[in-house]
Formats: sequence, C-alpha cells, structure tokens
Amino acid sequence: MRLILLGPPGSGKGTQGDLIESKFGFPKISAGDLLRSAVKQGTPSGLKVKRSIDRGVLVDDSIILEMIKKRIEGDDCRNGYTLDGFPRNVSQAELLEKADPELEETVIDIRIDDKTVVKRLSSRYICSECNNIYNIREADPADEKKCGRCGGKLVQREDDRPEVIKKRLAVYHNETEKLVRYYKKKGIYKAVNGEGRINEVFQRICSLINEIYRQGQECEA
Repeated sequence: MRLILLGPPGSGKGTQGDLIESKFGFPKISAGDLLRSAVKQGTPSGLKVKRSIDRGVLVDDSIILEMIKKRIEGDDCRNGYTLDGFPRNVSQAELLEKADPELEETVIDIRIDDKTVVKRLSSRYICSECNNIYNIREADPADEKKCGRCGGKLVQREDDRPEVIKKRLAVYHNETEKLVRYYKKKGIYKAVNGEGRINEVFQRICSLINEIYRQGQECEA
C-alpha cells in the first residue's frame, strides 16, 4: 500500500511520516530529504534543485521522479511506503501511478491555515550536524544557537525564510491543491485537521489509517 501525505509546507508531514513508519511499518520517503541530499552532493541535478528551492519553486518533475523511483525499489518498500512531499501536482501523481501501478493508494491531507504555516516555518531551525529540527520560539534562549542533541550549530534553511515561505505557499495553492479534486474523484482522499499538538494530529491520522486498512490497532501517540 502507498500512503500519500498531502499538506502545505509546515503542516508536519515529515514528523507524521516518521510516526506512521514507527507504528505501521510504512517506510517514509521524503521528497525534501532526497532533494537536499542531491544538493549536498553537489551534482549537476543537485545544483538545479538548489536553484529551484532557493527561488521557492517546484523542482522539475523528471528529477524528483527519478529519485523517488530509485528509492521505492528498495526491499523495505516491497509491501508499501509513505510519501512525504510527493506528488505535488496531478502530472506527478499520474507519473507515480505509472511508475508503481501495483500498490493500492490512500491519500491523507493535513490541513492547516497559511498563518500557522508562516509562524511555524519562520521559527524552524535545523542542526547543521545531525539535522535535528528545533522551534526557536519554544527553545531555551540560552541554547538557541546550538543543538541539544549534539551541540551543533542551529541554522535556518533558505526555504524557511518568510519571503520564500510565501512563494512556497503560492506555488502550493496553485498546483498541489488541484490534487485534492483529483484524488477525491478517485475516492481515496481523506482530510485531517493539522492544527494542534503533534500527538493530537497523529491520533487523528491513526484513526483514519485504522479505518481504511481495518488493522484494529490502537493509536499509542
């Protein structure tokens, strides 16, 4: 089974994907992580990716699809996986279905307000060493510049600057929201309230997954 997480940047798809993987065993495949890895490696494709991310626009479909296809060929994805950040538009959705047509699909859309997105992302920092994520608004002022896990320097990603966030939201609403209509027509779309604490949102997602797949597991958020 293929679980697709939709939602604007800052909706918590990555965090919820990790929790889903831990509880239900669907490996999380983050399009953002794949893209950042390509940028870090400094390949020609990675340089193209960086330019797109810095400008707050979507990466070319062919680049991200090739990365996704390579990842889902792994043995751990044989029985299914969770996609975070892909597909972002109807064209990508159709390409994905052609690339891996055997798995049953379910879509969960994590819905949050744009104001919440800007507030969350503009205060999000990441450790330059271990990639642990922090919310500066909630951090101890004495520790704002270092990671509590490894002591590494905390930095703000280029795509988390307020001006870039607004561009990302514009792109999201212009392109990705069309997926809602597409997946509703297919009868596989579910929406969940993404406001509130992480565990509260996870409980809602667990309820949906248990309903869809009738696994009968209790959500232990």
